Amino acid sequence: MSDVTRHGRGPLDGCLVLDLSRALAGPHAAMMLGDLGARVIKVEVPGRGDDTRAWGPPFVGPEDARESTYFLACNRNKESVTADLKSAEGRDLVTRLARRADVLIENFRPGVLDRLGFPVERLRELNPGLVVLSISGFGHDGPEGGRAGYDQIAQGEAGLMSLTGAPGEPTKVGTPIADLLAGIFGVSGVLAALLERRSTGRGQVVRTSLLSSMIGVHSFQGTRWTVAGDVPEATGNQHPSIAPYGLFRCADGDIQLAAGSQALWRAVAGVTGLDPDDPRYATNADRVGRRAELAAELEAAFAQAGAAHWLARLDAAGVPAGRVRGIDEVYAWEQTRQQGLIVDVDHPTLGTISLPGLPWRFDGGGRHEHVAPPTLGQHDASVRAWLDAEDARDVGAGGAGSAGRVPLGAAGFGATHGPAGGSDRLPTDAEARR
Repeated sequence: MSDVTRHGRGPLDGCLVLDLSRALAGPHAAMMLGDLGARVIKVEVPGRGDDTRAWGPPFVGPEDARESTYFLACNRNKESVTADLKSAEGRDLVTRLARRADVLIENFRPGVLDRLGFPVERLRELNPGLVVLSISGFGHDGPEGGRAGYDQIAQGEAGLMSLTGAPGEPTKVGTPIADLLAGIFGVSGVLAALLERRSTGRGQVVRTSLLSSMIGVHSFQGTRWTVAGDVPEATGNQHPSIAPYGLFRCADGDIQLAAGSQALWRAVAGVTGLDPDDPRYATNADRVGRRAELAAELEAAFAQAGAAHWLARLDAAGVPAGRVRGIDEVYAWEQTRQQGLIVDVDHPTLGTISLPGLPWRFDGGGRHEHVAPPTLGQHDASVRAWLDAEDARDVGAGGAGSAGRVPLGAAGFGATHGPAGGSDRLPTDAEARR
């Protein structure tokens, strides 16, 4: 077992991420890297911070230190420093951090980072091994590459809303799925670029967008058009290509079931008293063609008893089925807790808070301890003190800037990236001043 997994610090322990992003796509990507063990330094606008600090309600905490639950959702395992990137001091801070970073994340509109003085050529000059994740709304080039992108706009422009909800009623997904998927796809690109850097010694720019994240998950709905020339339409809570597969009303509520094979169809028919050999429903294509008729017959059967009765019978027959839970019920569910999908952290002003947990687990342990989302500028002094100490050490060693870094390779990530003392806990400003 490696030292990383033995000490519970995560597979990206030693990796330094410079997070220049705001809102959701970029911050979510940075948080994922932090969850994997990277040290993430988030640069925010002085006095205001990330846009999401003002997104609400709900806000929580004391009146003089209110926190947005939106911000809390995508910024754990980070340090917050403030800097005006249009000022010489702000640009100097970013320059010093970029020299030492393994990854830089930004989601400005295309061209903004260049105007701030950090085009790709400058970043490569500062740090040839730097991997840059750049997330845009609609792509970095092309006829509409300069458009600003927000999640719901991207869901609509990329066709997702035409596939979601009741027929004729374009509906957005209940979470900002374009933002979240752009961050997730961005992380997969970053990890691939870091792996490649082991052999080349050089970083590269990884580009993704809200538009590409949506088209990237069109899946079978995309090939319905690109291959078959069939324009998909919304089918509500019923699957467009499989039947029965969807939501059905019982005597006291709703259940969902998925009959994704002929054997499962026969099992559903057996449970509900339908004839599995009814010629109207002989094949999946037949059942899809008569989806409404079949759903009506199933709901007539389900109306005879409550959801718990039918879920028990479907489970006994081996049919995948489930209830529809409210968010409060999800976090009270023992399965959610047993899977580690709730993380408790100690916040400087809120005390102990619970956050949605990590969507993966490692047999070797992964990162064991997590840090609450920071207050604005919480690490202004400690990060700058760390940079001063590292710069002084480099000068003492006869180098400059990033000379003390160990590039990713046989030796792993740079050895000087972690918080002071090698602890998983981030240093406070008070500790940095001592």
